[in-house]
Amino acid sequence: MANWSDPRAGSAFAARAGLRGAAYDAGLRSYMLSVYNYMVSGVLLTAIVALGFVLSGAAAQVFVAGGILKWVITFAPLGIIFAMSFGQARMSTATLQALFWGFAIAMGLSLSTIFLVYSPLSIAQAFFATAAGFAGLSLWGYTTKKDLSAMGTFLIMGLVGLIVASLINLFVQSGPFSLVISAVGVLIFAGLTAYDTQRIKALYAEVAGSEYEGRAVIMSALNLYLDFINMFLYILRLFGSRDS
Repeated sequence: MANWSDPRAGSAFAARAGLRGAAYDAGLRSYMLSVYNYMVSGVLLTAIVALGFVLSGAAAQVFVAGGILKWVITFAPLGIIFAMSFGQARMSTATLQALFWGFAIAMGLSLSTIFLVYSPLSIAQAFFATAAGFAGLSLWGYTTKKDLSAMGTFLIMGLVGLIVASLINLFVQSGPFSLVISAVGVLIFAGLTAYDTQRIKALYAEVAGSEYEGRAVIMSALNLYLDFINMFLYILRLFGSRDS
């Protein structure tokens, strides 16, 4: 019969628990690294496509001349997001990967318009400011012991309000109102960056080792990508200088 008072038994149990904890931590680091690799690669692909589309002269032709292609490029990213969000349970990891890269390319084509409006220096400054802010906020979301769930609920409600306000401003065309929307947008997506990072970290416990882990990595990267891009656009609208 086992001697449960034997301290060696407790030491063996602690060692096994430590090994399991170490394996979990290693898996979590690998999971988060994959998420960030996808997210950063997607942002860089978007930037390259946007710049290339502008330098080729095609962006000016499409968006200035108008036509159906302009609207296809504008709404294609939204269509891909809906497809990924509502179809992720039925899609394979490879399909989601293809859609993610397709989304990054479509966003690059759509966002090429910022080069027609803002100066290159303003775009670069907004990009690096966003990168620095995103890195700090995501790190805080990953390391903090504070539960950000309540903040996430508040931010999502704020996001709905932000969308409504933006739609209203399409008709009002108010400059001061636009600045307020941009400032609030920066704050909302800054908060969502921290909240989504914590949520993605917690998600690993549910998907680790399952067939859904690969899909979770891609969808998590998509969430952080959207946080980054939206924060960048609001910073650009708030502080960017118009191209003369």
